[in-house]
Amino acid sequence: MEKGDVTVILLILIVFVCYLIWRLKKWLQTPMKQRFRIPLQSEIPEDDVVELLEGAGFDVLAGKTKIPITMTIGDSEQLESRLFIDYFVRRNEELYLVKLAKERKPLEMTGSSVRDMLLPYSLIYPEAAGVLYVDMGQSKIKKITFHIEV
Repeated sequence: MEKGDVTVILLILIVFVCYLIWRLKKWLQTPMKQRFRIPLQSEIPEDDVVELLEGAGFDVLAGKTKIPITMTIGDSEQLESRLFIDYFVRRNEELYLVKLAKERKPLEMTGSSVRDMLLPYSLIYPEAAGVLYVDMGQSKIKKITFHIEV
């Protein structure tokens, strides 16, 4: 090897290391991708709810979706539960989660009741613009958005 060869190899190594450091910093600074994928179903039920949502300008992306939840109490006891999202819809490039009103468990329009019943859905899918609460008895859609100050 000649004198110039060592210098060229060192320059190449320095450029390579700088590139690796730059890529690592860029990777660390990019936001994480969404944790949950929106399930796209080929079969969306054709019912009154879908007609109401489409009539209001929403595109229905998916039907009823089950979200399994596992909880560990202490270090040994394990409990299982689940949440259900009735529909995923989109309007103007914004995603909304849909919950249907139920006769046996009506939603009182108070801050604490709305928080307790609907906030978990908004937290599971933070990329959603809000939760749509659909009351088929009154044929109404209520858009609920949460603004959390930390």
